[in-house]
Parts: sequence; structure tokens; C-alpha cells
Amino acid sequence: MSEDWQLLRPKEEEDTSDNKQNVGVVEIQSTRLKPDEAQQHQEHLLPPQPPQQQEEKPVQPPDGPLGITEQVSEVTLVEQISGLQISEEVVPESQTGSPEACDAAEETVQPLTPITPDSDTLESKKLEVENNKELFKTPIKPASDTFESKKPEAENNKELFKILSLTPIPTIILNSSLHVVHISDSHHQTFNVVKDEYLGQHICDLEPSKIPAPNAATVGDVIKTAISTQNVQLLNDVEDHHSQTYFRLRVTPIFEANVLLFVVLEALSITNSQLKSKVREHAYAMETFRVLVDTVSDYAIFMLDTKGYVTTWNAGAAILKGYTAEEIIGKHFSVFHGEEDRAKGKPAKELVLALHDGKVEDEGWRFRKDGSRFWANVTITPVHQFGHHVGFVKVTRDLTERKAAEARLIAAYDETSKLKSDFLANMSHEIRTPMNGVLGALSLLNNTDLSQQQREYTAIIEESTSVLLQLINDILDYSKLTSGSFSLTTDVFSVENVVNGVIQNCQPNHTDVEIKNIIDPNFPKHVRGDPLGFRQILQNLIGNAVKFTEKGYIHVRTDFTEDQKNNDYHVTVEVIDSGIGVADESMGTLFAPFTRSADSTAKRYQGTGLGLSICKSLAELMGGSVGYRTNPDCHGSVFWLKIKLGRIDAPSPRSAVCPSSDPCEDLKKIAPRKQLLLVEDNMINQVVLLKMLSSLDFERVDATWDGAEAVRLVKQKPLAYDAILMDVSMPIMDGLQATTAIREMRNDVPVIAVTGNALKGDFETYLAKGMNDFIAKPIHRKELARVLLQWIGH
Repeated sequence: MSEDWQLLRPKEEEDTSDNKQNVGVVEIQSTRLKPDEAQQHQEHLLPPQPPQQQEEKPVQPPDGPLGITEQVSEVTLVEQISGLQISEEVVPESQTGSPEACDAAEETVQPLTPITPDSDTLESKKLEVENNKELFKTPIKPASDTFESKKPEAENNKELFKILSLTPIPTIILNSSLHVVHISDSHHQTFNVVKDEYLGQHICDLEPSKIPAPNAATVGDVIKTAISTQNVQLLNDVEDHHSQTYFRLRVTPIFEANVLLFVVLEALSITNSQLKSKVREHAYAMETFRVLVDTVSDYAIFMLDTKGYVTTWNAGAAILKGYTAEEIIGKHFSVFHGEEDRAKGKPAKELVLALHDGKVEDEGWRFRKDGSRFWANVTITPVHQFGHHVGFVKVTRDLTERKAAEARLIAAYDETSKLKSDFLANMSHEIRTPMNGVLGALSLLNNTDLSQQQREYTAIIEESTSVLLQLINDILDYSKLTSGSFSLTTDVFSVENVVNGVIQNCQPNHTDVEIKNIIDPNFPKHVRGDPLGFRQILQNLIGNAVKFTEKGYIHVRTDFTEDQKNNDYHVTVEVIDSGIGVADESMGTLFAPFTRSADSTAKRYQGTGLGLSICKSLAELMGGSVGYRTNPDCHGSVFWLKIKLGRIDAPSPRSAVCPSSDPCEDLKKIAPRKQLLLVEDNMINQVVLLKMLSSLDFERVDATWDGAEAVRLVKQKPLAYDAILMDVSMPIMDGLQATTAIREMRNDVPVIAVTGNALKGDFETYLAKGMNDFIAKPIHRKELARVLLQWIGH
């Protein structure tokens, strides 16, 4: 039974006992008083009488017609006002006109009966009567008149119920609470209903077939709709299984002044002509369906009975599945499923879902008669006839070729992505390797005694190579982001240290620019997230501020809020500058790739137009966002980053060496006592790295150009090296193979990759092969010192 249908059932009403008579809200009791008590109550309750001049004499009721009384149940006006039952008998109208009749009536008056014996109640009743004296002057209509007036009404009701009982249309009448109050004789005969058993029952308690209706929920919905719309509702094609007859249930709500009085249910039988017409329509539809189905050869279309056995078979099914109609009709459709699906009960579940949802659709492997399989799209739809479920229609399409085409497309996409990644990795390596030689040699040159003019030249070279390197990084990063190959690495890091490091790397060349780091003093020391992605976004935002601000200030403000529910920090970083700002016409495309500001002032500055687009993609990948607004204090910009970083309860371990502002100076304190192995196949880079290590006070560094030679040296001196700087791409044996061989010797020496392959994901590959860390080419002296200090600084 549906929930809506259950709502139609009213709350149970309280029973009233038969020995109580209710008149309005007044309860009439039949307790009699003694004559003296009655006299006393009459003195209190009856209105005062004018003084009598002569003594009253009791008069005996006369014999004959004048002494006859009529038993009535009508409640008089006095009884309604006083709440007392004055008499159970009323004098006939013929006796009301004479004193003798009054005297006679007085003898027949029964003692007054109070509602309660409480004296307070009697006093209140007396007061009520006193206040209504005028009502007693109103003539009371004799009971005989009332009795006579009720006769036609009773006769009319009797005739009405007779009509309802004898109507040839099977009819059930419900009251406003949907309880049965009348059942016609025709309904009793047609549906074998016992009236006495059904009268007084709620409609939802009746057997649906006795109404008739397919189920309780359906008839409940129809009644609910009829009441809510105050209109007739029809339930078509309801079958009586006993008589094999079809009915149309008509539900009529009866309202008076928008108040529901009755609901009439009528079972209208469908005549033979109507039934024949429906049969003809059904036969025509079935024939049309059969012709349509038989002409379709691209689809397997067939019918199942209610239990899933095949009942029809079209040409498309024979072509697709390999069975003839004679071979398959009568077999269960589960023969088309594989053993795994049958073991899981999938065929039966499909039929249940189709009945519940009206249709079920699935894709998967299906099997032909010869055992071959094909990828199928299957749709199963239940079929109903005259309101009853008679089976299912199953439509199957062969999608094997489409599935194969999809597989080919996926394989081609994967192959293209791999070729693209390989190309980017190769380009990164081929460009970064010579760049490493240039910048490395330049770094060494700056540490020698140079004239002022020479230092100006080296500064120009360094700035140009830095721009070129940033261009390469932007192109590679954008390519990785658009291809979906950019993955995040979760680690514990300090936001304050990252911000300070970026600011230190982006120091402005103009002395008129002040750069300041403003961070919340309560900011957590450590968080969990991707430090590389976070650093890269800040590098772009702060680097742009430095580039476009020639005078004034750059403020980096970092705040946070705590989300205790999700155990996160909501971090906001704002980069506020007093630079050239952003033109109004450029704001809409500010974060679009390959776009630059159309402002002539901005064109003076170099850039690919990819930096902000990369920031936006990175921020969204990390679950955050970036944006821009105009600096309200001056003609400048405010770029902001909002990001969620994980909360941690314990800080990360600190290095044994107390860090200073310059990692090179810290490394020099321990470098003389350490021995390194450098593996680099490019002779220029090998020379540059050896010079760079020498400038950091390393005195014992072995160098080789091949991975196999590196393995031999480690095997020869297993405890000699404190760290190994290993190039990845080398002939004979590359760095990954060499590292694997070293780890097989149970050697736990730190291996640091030195590579031009700086694509996202490469670091994970290096770690999986046993490497501990990596340095991307071109190598900066401070970065090299920082990494070495981390692994050998204890």
C-alpha cells in the first residue's frame, strides 16, 4: 500500500455507547426523582407562575382519546435550553387546548431528571432558564407535527437507498472518511461481495479485485486525484479474473459547499462491442509491430514472457545471435549471457529493474549460438495489456565495431600522448643540457675577479639565459597541463619558507622598489600539499609584480582561516603592487593562454603570455583559484591566490645543520670531510659541475661519464661515497639502471639525479627506481648546495 494511499485512512473515531442519547453537547440521563424531589426541582427550575386565586385541584386524566399519549423521541425546545429531560411522552395536539388536558398531561409528566445531582449545577441551570424566560413563551410545535413532517423525508431516504441498491451498475458508496456505507445488489452479485462484511470497512482494507482495481495503490491514487480536483476520474481496462470481464472504474466525489460528503465508485463493464473494438485495435497494433519488427535486420527485437522466456523472434535476432525461431522460442533469455553474468543473477535482476523503472539499459558482452561474443547495447521494456503485465520487449544492438573503434581511438590517443611526452622530455633534455653549461660557467665566472665592465656583460648573459629558461619552462608546463599529464605531489612543507624563498629569488633590480613579506604571525608552521605547484604559482605572481613595478612597493600578504570540519587551512596569498596595472580591455583575457596585454606600456616587457594561464590551471588542479582586482590605493594590481592546504599535527624533522641565509656557506663547513661521485656523460657539464663543487670546498670528487663505470666504482669502494650525483640519460647504462644495480648491492648511499628531464612525473619515476632526490638542469650553485646539504649535512 502506497504512502499516499495510507494517508487517506482517517484516525479511528471514539465509540459511543448505546445507552447514551446525545442532543448537541447535552447528555440526557434517565434517572427519576421521587415526587417530593421532583416538586422541589420544579420550584427551582420552572419559571415563576402568577398567583392563583383558587386552590388547584388535581385532575385525573380522562379515559378515551383524550388520555392517549404518543411515544416520541423528539427533544423539545425546553429540553434543549435547560439541558433536562422534561418528559419522555408528549401530549397529543388534541389535548393542548383545554385546562383539563393540561391537568391530564400534568399527571403523565415524568419527574424531572437533572444532568448531575450537584446543587451547583442545578443553580446554574436555574439561572440559565431565568435568563431565557422569553423562550418559554414561544409555542412549542407539537410532536405529532414533527413526527408527521419526518415521514416524507424517511420515505424519500428509503426510496433513495432502494434505487442505489437496485442500480444495475455495481456501485460502492464511501463516506467522507472513505468507509463503505452502501453496496449495491449488482456489486454483490458481480464480485461476490458479502455486504455485511464490507459495510463500515475502509476502502483500503477491501480486496482490490472486489472494487475492482488492479491494486490498492492505484485505486488510492485515483480517489485522491478525484477528491483533490473535485472531478470524475476513470480507471480504464480493469480485468475481473473470475468473470474474464473488463471494467472501467468511475470515481465520483460528491461535494456540498466544498465539503466532501461521499465518494461513489461505479464499475462500468466494457460491452462486447467495446471489447471487440479494443481487441481489433490491439490486433492491428500487434500486426503493425510484427511487420515493423520483422523488417528490421540491424536490431535483434524479440519478446519475452513475464518470466523471461522467448516468445517471438525477428530476422535481426536470427542474424545477430545465430538462432532460428524454432531453436530459441521457449528458451530463457539468459542463454545470451556469459557464465559470470548468470552466476551473479544478472538476467533476473534486469527484469526486476525493468518492471520497477519502466526500462533498463545495459552494455556488455553477449554470446551467440556458436559461442562467439559481441559487445551489445540492450534495452528491456515491460509490456502491459489492459492494465496487466504480459511480458517484455528486448532490443539488442551489436556495438562490437564501435567498441573496437573506441579502443583504437584510445590506443591512438595514448600513443600520441606518449609521443608528445617523449618529445617534450627530449626537448627539455636537449635544451637544458647546453643551458646548464652556459649558466654553470657563468656562475663560476661571476665568482672570479672581474672588472666592472665584465660584470655588466655577465649580468646581461645571465638575464637573457634566465628569460630563455623561463620560456622553456612555461611551454613545457602548459603542455603538461593541457595534456593532463601534470600530477600533484603531496608533501609537508612550510608556507612561510616557500614565500620567503620565492621573494628572495625575485628581488627587484630597481632600487626604488620595496618588497615586503607580510604573514599572519599565527600562521601554522607546516602544512600538507604540493610545495612545487604552490611555489610555481607564487613565482609567476611575484615575478610579474617585480617585472611590472619600477617604483613604489610590492607587498606579499599571507593569511589563513581554519576549517576544523575538513581538517584544512584556507590559505590566501595576495601580491599587491604599485606598478603599471592592467588595462580595462585586457581584464577579460588576463588568464587566457597566449594572450598579452594590448597596452603599449606592457609590450615593453618580455613574456610568453602563458604564466597566468599556468597559474590558473595549477590553482584549479590544487582545488583553489586565482584572480585579479585593481589596487584601490594606487594605479597598480592585486593578484590573489586562494588554496586549501592540509592540516598536520606534527612538524617535519629539521636538518641537523642549522640553516643560514646562504646554503653555500653552510655546505662549506662540512664539504672538506665528504667524498662525492659525479656521473655525467656531457664533458662540458662535467667540467662545470666539478668546478662548482670545488668552489663549495669539496676536495674529494670522483667523476665518470658512464653508468656502468659508476657501478664498478661503488662496488670497488662501497663505503667511500657520501653521495652520488647521477645523470639520467647516458650511453651504455643510463642513470636509472645504474641506480638499480647499486641498490642491489644493498648500498644506501644517497643518489641524486642530475637531469634535463624536468617534466612532472619524472621525479616519481626516479624515486621508484631508488633515487633519493633530483636537481633539474640548468643547475644553480645555491640549489646544488641546498640539496647536498639536505642529504649529507648530518
